[in-house]
Amino acid sequence: MTHNEIDTLVKGWIIDKAEGPVNARVQQVVVRLVGDLCKAIADLDIQPSEFWKGLEYMSEAGARNELGLLAPGLGLERFLDIRADEAEAKAGLTGGTPRTIEGPLYVAGAPESQGYARLDDGTESDKAEVLFMQGTVRGQDGLPLPGAKVEVWHCNLLGNYSFFDKSQSHFNLRRTIIADGEGRYQLRSILPVGYSCPPDGTTQRLLDQLGRHGHRPAHIHFFVSAAGQRKLTTQINIDGDEYLWDDFAFASREGLVPPVRRVTSPQQIAAKGLQSPYAEIDFDFQLHAETPVAPEAVVERTRAAA
Repeated sequence: MTHNEIDTLVKGWIIDKAEGPVNARVQQVVVRLVGDLCKAIADLDIQPSEFWKGLEYMSEAGARNELGLLAPGLGLERFLDIRADEAEAKAGLTGGTPRTIEGPLYVAGAPESQGYARLDDGTESDKAEVLFMQGTVRGQDGLPLPGAKVEVWHCNLLGNYSFFDKSQSHFNLRRTIIADGEGRYQLRSILPVGYSCPPDGTTQRLLDQLGRHGHRPAHIHFFVSAAGQRKLTTQINIDGDEYLWDDFAFASREGLVPPVRRVTSPQQIAAKGLQSPYAEIDFDFQLHAETPVAPEAVVERTRAAA
């Protein structure tokens, strides 16, 4: 069949057969996706067994709750960010802290504190490097944004996230920090490690077929928001990680790899109440003011809540 013949066929299935009220946007998307899939089946000579095995794979990925991992692994979540960047640039919004992917492991409702929070519960203190991170949340004019909300989350030394990993305490390595009167935030945590897709999971199985690894560099996730500002979804990567610029999720970006300082001064160590050296990161967030000419920055999707 030609592509034009396929378009006519799909129109007959989806549009011409409609008898009740139609959601025009859903119809538009379904017609396009079904048509493109039919064309791919024809162009690539996809056999029935291949089709049904693909459908079984998607069903298994859904059952394992890995579709949110597969999307970044195939570059789809990064593509959405590229489009969002293009839309903001078209609306005249340039500069600011780069966005990057959210990933599938955010949990709503993390404990809230003013100005400062300790993220870790201390269970890995004997193995972990202590991290202090601080900075200021600013608007596009460079001025501080008092009361800005900084939501932060990252994995433990095994590469696992609380809530999804039931062995961790509730909200371990997750907090919401309200910036102080000068827009400043500070956190104490442990320096995270990189992690990989579950080796027996559906995502890694597909990556193996594509000759790709499933590793992520060490990173820390953030949602940053403030009144009158566009919500920022981003993460910083830990400099020096071997996968820093080879992230299977394509989330590494210039401007999101701050220097990591190792503090060895006995006076500074004592001032933090520690007995050994620690790591420190300075990082400011710069938000864009909300504007009606740019697409909505808040992404609606199902997220875990505890």
